[in-house]
Amino acid sequence: MKIAILFGGQSAEHNVSRKSAYSVIKNIDTELFEIVTIGITKKGMWLPYYGAAEAIPDGSWEKSIAYEAQNPIGNCLDIISSCDVVFPVLHGQNGEDGTVQGLLELLGVPYVGCGILSSAACMDKFCVKSILRYAKIPQCRYVAVYRHVLEQDINAYNAEIAEKIGYPCFVKPAGGGSSVGVHKVKTEAKLHEALLDAQKFDRKVLVEEFVDGREIECAVLGNSNAKAAAPGEIIPSKEFYDYEDKYIKNESRQCIPADIPPETAQSIKNLALRAYNALDCSGLARVDFFLKKDGTVLLNEINTMPGFTEISMYSKMWEAEGMSFKSLITELINLAFSRKNETSRHT
Repeated sequence: MKIAILFGGQSAEHNVSRKSAYSVIKNIDTELFEIVTIGITKKGMWLPYYGAAEAIPDGSWEKSIAYEAQNPIGNCLDIISSCDVVFPVLHGQNGEDGTVQGLLELLGVPYVGCGILSSAACMDKFCVKSILRYAKIPQCRYVAVYRHVLEQDINAYNAEIAEKIGYPCFVKPAGGGSSVGVHKVKTEAKLHEALLDAQKFDRKVLVEEFVDGREIECAVLGNSNAKAAAPGEIIPSKEFYDYEDKYIKNESRQCIPADIPPETAQSIKNLALRAYNALDCSGLARVDFFLKKDGTVLLNEINTMPGFTEISMYSKMWEAEGMSFKSLITELINLAFSRKNETSRHT
């Protein structure tokens, strides 16, 4: 069976995608699948790649390709159409947000992960919060900030943030991931700097309350009858689990399963599945929570294409359940075919 693995992309998480794709390539069952790799550059060029996988993580794969000698997007669409299934190992905008999923739907090719609607909804933190509120799932307090308002008046949200959220607080792009553009703001004096940086990555910015608690993650797998793994805990080496801590210094610690009471673990699994179903997710997602000192659980966010790097939690949580990385990839591909059958329509 031929599988196309897409990596890179035009998002701030381009580098993370390359690392994730490399891990998938190294762990996929090559007795079952023939791999075709397609890289998407930061400028948006789609390029078939036939070289060594070891050149993908550091970006050197691009050096082996003659850009001018190709019709890249046309070539890649032909390649994708000839494959049995696609694994879009893409994080962030133009990859995890429903855009590539829409393209693959038009091509009629099964693909790993959530569909168009759930991918787009989960990528937009405002949209997620609206759906979670409707589903009565506990979450953090927040204020929605818009770039066009900031451009007119940088102080436009000061009073609302002070009244509803207070300090410290977190500022993050509404459509971002991997902690890119995220800031912990301790005083109003630092608010403007954080807002101006976050709005570079999205026209909408989320200002969220600071939660003094533990960071708990839960892996969900499946389509109509999804299941959740035992939650794991991230113990950051800094004030919060930022991009540098995740992918550069790698000094944070992981505890899988998390050292929490059984009833708390079950509550987190139940909430993860409720959120997964409320957002019509399929294939996979990683649902992130805060666990407060008083035992209160708050849902932080949902990632429809979580990281698959060597330090990423998603695959490790399933390994703790007895499912190897290789078996997990095979199951995700099987779920892609199942979802294709479930969503087929007569026209």
